[in-house]
Amino acid sequence: MATYKEIKGVTVQTQDSDPVEFVGSWSSGGNLNAGRRGIAGAGTQTAALAAGGGPATVPASTDQAEEYNGTSWTEVNEINTARRLFMGMGTQTSAIVTGGYNPPGATGVTESYDGTNFTEVADLNTARYANAGAGGSNTAAISFGGAPSSPTAATESWDGSSWTEVNDLNTARSYLSGGGLSTAAIAFGGDPGPGTGSAATETWNGSSWTEVSDLNTGRHSLAGTGPYTAALAFSGIPAPPGSATAATESWNGTSWTEVNDVSTAVTELSSAQSASNTAALKFGGVPAITSTEEFSFPPPTASTLTEGSIFLSGGTTLKGFGKAAGIPAATWASGGTANTAGQESTGTGTQTAAVVGGRYGGTFGCCGCNRVI
Repeated sequence: MATYKEIKGVTVQTQDSDPVEFVGSWSSGGNLNAGRRGIAGAGTQTAALAAGGGPATVPASTDQAEEYNGTSWTEVNEINTARRLFMGMGTQTSAIVTGGYNPPGATGVTESYDGTNFTEVADLNTARYANAGAGGSNTAAISFGGAPSSPTAATESWDGSSWTEVNDLNTARSYLSGGGLSTAAIAFGGDPGPGTGSAATETWNGSSWTEVSDLNTGRHSLAGTGPYTAALAFSGIPAPPGSATAATESWNGTSWTEVNDVSTAVTELSSAQSASNTAALKFGGVPAITSTEEFSFPPPTASTLTEGSIFLSGGTTLKGFGKAAGIPAATWASGGTANTAGQESTGTGTQTAAVVGGRYGGTFGCCGCNRVI
């Protein structure tokens, strides 16, 4: 009989621990120093910025800012205008935060961050809160959606010194999310009002918005990250209004696919931007929580499962993964009895259509012993 190596060309590996599937999952990160909701987030999973936000009791806001190094948060210089429900864009050392709710209403205040200090710059043309944005630095960004009083479709472009009104979103909404750059962005989810969750997704090419495939779960007060060809959308409040969802969806430039849920479903959360849908950072949210979660794939050094994998787990248990990986667990069961008993029988055919033949049963003398063969 052929061995597995002769058939497949490889031997069955012995694994001290089982290989893992190459899929993204959420895990706990370091907690914020101060729990809050409606934070402006910027940066990346390993170098993030969290600015402002509000405590559990609204409408109060905070001016606190923190930086994340991939492990823990550290308090840094405060923003100049305390507020919540606003948007951050750019990197940890070159960010911009704009808009927000500053009692008694929306603000257009914009601040630029250089890695040390926040500096007030030109205001948005349309003051708003619960807006979203995209951008790679404090000199190139866009802000879209939000609520001056009711949901708006207004989009504005930032060139490092001023905001310019450009083409509107196709669907006016607030409490939406998005990601990407000022010339190639994505917007998804949100509340077109009153208190409903939208699944609408639009992409921005630097001059106009185009409607594309919807989210699988419409929602508002969500967070997201990634470029317009590889984004993530997570948590928020689905439609019709209800409890927060843990649903996470991945965008491949054409459609959304449900992937592993966040560990803690939350609303009014924030996130850092990422270069793809394989990494993300979420933090804060209602009711002013401190928790941080990281979305990531197994590292390149990890032993990952592949289609058809067979391995000895702990050197004792044979396991398989994917098509034709397992060993059939079939068992024998009794069938009908042949009409005539026989010896030295043989047969042919299939399990359900077979023929069998053999020598008539009984005894015959071999060396005179009359032993039944």
